[in-house]
Amino acid sequence: MTHVIADRRDIDFVLYDQFRVHELCGHEKYRDFNRKTFDMIISEARKLAVKEILPTFSDGDREGAVFDNGSVRVPKCFQRPYRLFVEGEWTAMTADPDLGGQGLPTMIAQAASEYLSGANYAFGFYGFEGHAAGRMIEVFGTGLQKELFLKKMYSGVWGGTMDLTEPGAGSDVGALTTTAVKNDDGTYSITGNKIFITSGDHDLTENIIHPVLARIEGAPAGTKGISLFIVPKIWVNEDGSLGDDNDVVCTGIEEKMGIHGSATCSLTYGSKGRCRGLLLGEENKGMKVMFQMMNDARIMVAGIGLNCAALAYSHALAHARERRQGRALENILDQGAPQVPIIRHPDVRRMLLWMKAHVEAMRSMVYYGGYLVEKESLATEDKDREYHKALLDLLTPILKSWCTDRGVDVSSMAIQVFGGYGYTKDFPVEQILRDARVAPIYEGTNGIQAMDLLARKLGMNKGRVFMDLVGEISRTIARAKERDELSDLARALESGLTQLTETAQHLGMTAMSEKFKTAFAHASPFLDVMGDVMAAWMLLWRAESASEKLSGLVKDRTGDELAAFLNKNREAAFFRGQITTARYFIRSVLPLTLGRMAAVKAMDSSVVDMAEPSFGT
Repeated sequence: MTHVIADRRDIDFVLYDQFRVHELCGHEKYRDFNRKTFDMIISEARKLAVKEILPTFSDGDREGAVFDNGSVRVPKCFQRPYRLFVEGEWTAMTADPDLGGQGLPTMIAQAASEYLSGANYAFGFYGFEGHAAGRMIEVFGTGLQKELFLKKMYSGVWGGTMDLTEPGAGSDVGALTTTAVKNDDGTYSITGNKIFITSGDHDLTENIIHPVLARIEGAPAGTKGISLFIVPKIWVNEDGSLGDDNDVVCTGIEEKMGIHGSATCSLTYGSKGRCRGLLLGEENKGMKVMFQMMNDARIMVAGIGLNCAALAYSHALAHARERRQGRALENILDQGAPQVPIIRHPDVRRMLLWMKAHVEAMRSMVYYGGYLVEKESLATEDKDREYHKALLDLLTPILKSWCTDRGVDVSSMAIQVFGGYGYTKDFPVEQILRDARVAPIYEGTNGIQAMDLLARKLGMNKGRVFMDLVGEISRTIARAKERDELSDLARALESGLTQLTETAQHLGMTAMSEKFKTAFAHASPFLDVMGDVMAAWMLLWRAESASEKLSGLVKDRTGDELAAFLNKNREAAFFRGQITTARYFIRSVLPLTLGRMAAVKAMDSSVVDMAEPSFGT
């Protein structure tokens, strides 16, 4: 499996040609870095992933996390890689070095994570969750809380979680029943239960810090009365030493379809009346704090979709090049013709190009999220900061949903490329699909993301943010129009963008009318088509960047001479492949998207009109 984990050439193209991440080194924040340093960091991440983490992919799935007498054991094969993970300071790559991080730009951390998490994201959770939880303490915590928790969470010495879900309050967080009672010493006594807690208990770290949503006695109902508390598994004294067990008990782990090595726990707080927590932020403002983590987590989950898709595509491509079956189509009637690699068959090539287009679009989309994070953090004026933050807010539900849905689709298609072998455990693609399937559910299901897009994001700043996105896409279209080989693709995307704008306006108006239920029945299809248009944008942007590079390599070569050159020169072939991939998506996938836009605009009300008994028994 060492040859199939992530495409370094494509990662470098996205980083340096599309988003020009090396230019960040001109800013004071990143003055100690350069492209050579970035390359070395990504190479080290790949080395650790290939040598230590990737071997845990299948073994960790077979062994799984084990619940035994109130505690969880991770697969044995996770122990050594986790120690190396911590020693290499990979757990909080973007965090301040003074807090245990590496201080890296977000996009470089994303590239490293393609290897570290892509090799086995069930393993990666244990390391990265501590940083995700710690971010809330960094932003909203008191000085003492930061001093007590951040460095050990960011360095991976302590783990972290996100404790929202309860048995009777899944996505409806406001219905939670976990309670908090203030004590004389300023702490709070926590009582309640949570389920589906990733990394809720394990034996990789000496402590686990749980951010727990709970309602203080007398607080308002619903989400307005929710507060957030830092609840350590082992109490942390004010001098930083570990105290007593804090009455946080794992009562079981889920038997899941995939990610068997990741412990998905049920937790009980205060069953013996001894669970204490520290208020994080203000009383009744817990959702504001939690959204800090959830928005970051949604971009991370989009990365899971990318990682699963990239791994599945790499396996499918390698198999298609090696597996010989059937005669070449031009020799189909020649019984003596030799068998050929299945990549020679047009339908297999169709599947592979569909997978390639979606994987590369996903990579650019996820990294674009990181690009916006950097633009926001480095902006010197409030106007620029707000502009890029708003764009990321608008795109977050699309990145999370579209990338995770396509991650499942690409993983499924990889099985199809393998044929019957893909459905067996002899090859890893069946596990990739099982592992990918939970991502559309994580961090707010994709249906909830679609409702968020329609209810909150499309109308941000009276629709100005959506039009800002249209403007960003239009600038890429304008550049592509200046290149003869891309002008027709640019015009096709421009037409699709116009139809998307009209669809968004029609959907938004319907959502504010008496037919609002019909509008929300079309929210998910709308998010999907918006994701397709963004994918087409990213692929055209790639093609425009590649076209510039290619023109300097091929010079005046045409016809057979050009074909021979592309066959010998891998760089030129790579750049030509970017243009071909964009052409395929815009000419073969985007037209289907336009048909789905027409369906959204038609606003058929069948979903709302269907009588419940008519669904069947």
